[in-house]
Amino acid sequence: MLLNKLIKYIFINRLNEKIKQNIKKINNVRIIFNCSNFNKTSIDEYLKIKKFCKKNNISLYIIDNYKIAFKMNADGIFLSSANRRIVFGEFLKKKINIIGSAHNQIEYYFKKLQYCKTITLSPLFLNSKYSKNQILGPTRFNLISRNWKTEICALGGITKKNINNIGIIKVKNIAFLRLIEEL
Repeated sequence: MLLNKLIKYIFINRLNEKIKQNIKKINNVRIIFNCSNFNKTSIDEYLKIKKFCKKNNISLYIIDNYKIAFKMNADGIFLSSANRRIVFGEFLKKKINIIGSAHNQIEYYFKKLQYCKTITLSPLFLNSKYSKNQILGPTRFNLISRNWKTEICALGGITKKNINNIGIIKVKNIAFLRLIEEL
């Protein structure tokens, strides 16, 4: 099955037993820790997730905060489309994996300047964050990303109902939030 070959990035901000069990059901998983600001509670949650990841040989990424990513010894960083900082030397020296998010060609070129090895293109399917006219759908997704020279990741609205449509887009990676709770 195609889905088994894809790398799956999962956005989480907490880890409960249901999510742990669902993560263990799938292979090629990477976790992206989604926390807007680090405080005592989020650091405790991060350490819990890090312990789970280490035990299960899963890479762990932090969203947008490269200082925290280095300090907490994360495997990588996820740069949202709103992140416009260009940090060259530190990432390259540390060899941290950088993933970026883009919604169009302009953002794609900016993410290339940020040395992103993988770039997520979103929103692929309808979800609560975007209106119906903002979603790309498989055809527009393929047209926008056809000349991109980096690894591409599909993001946005991936659910149990539309997971079979992933086969018609040209990606090696998918990222999701809701699907992990539906499994």
